Amino acid sequence: MAKGFNSPRSPRSGGNMMAQLAKLQEQMAAAQEEIAQARITESAGGAVTVTMSGDQKCLEVKIQAEVLEDADVEMLQDLLLTAINKALESARALSEEKMAPFTSMLGGMGLG
Repeated sequence: MAKGFNSPRSPRSGGNMMAQLAKLQEQMAAAQEEIAQARITESAGGAVTVTMSGDQKCLEVKIQAEVLEDADVEMLQDLLLTAINKALESARALSEEKMAPFTSMLGGMGLG
């Protein structure tokens, strides 16, 4: 056998690559958990507030009483859509930010 051809540290053996992938997988799982635990709150003019988790689950919707007193259904619908969409956009941005290092690492390993 040629010296170093199948040694554990040889790039051809894949042993080091597997260890790196296992570590990367653990780090990705931790980042995904961090994203899921994050809370994002967005508002539409202060009249409607939406709280969403980082993994894009709507957790709470608050509507100011004054909005209901006006009884303008279309305005309330617009406010809800605005707040929800802003929260979704923020949650997606958070996820992209937290996962970006892993995407670039996988690309560097030829896996992305």
